[in-house]
Amino acid sequence: MAWIVLLAAAAFEIAFALSLKPSEGFSRLWPTAGVLVFGVISVALLAKTLERLPVGTAYAIWTGVGSVGVVTLGIILFDEPITPVRLASIALIVTGVIGLRLAGAD
Repeated sequence: MAWIVLLAAAAFEIAFALSLKPSEGFSRLWPTAGVLVFGVISVALLAKTLERLPVGTAYAIWTGVGSVGVVTLGIILFDEPITPVRLASIALIVTGVIGLRLAGAD
């Protein structure tokens, strides 16, 4: 169950980060509200997972899944460039997340 909550926390982390760009420096109300709401939910869910998962593992997976999601959606939504270095970096993050999941407590 903690792993599902951690994935939900990462999904809200992605929504949080993607809301930053349309907020235009916190000058637009609704995207700014999204940044705040998504950020608070993400951190609250992450904190909940720490009751069952090691902090280092949970935090690394939360940021890793969030990073991969933001980069991937940045490419899709914001027309950010796809380069071999970016793709290799995503692969390294995914490898690290899988490794931490395999080595982490259930």
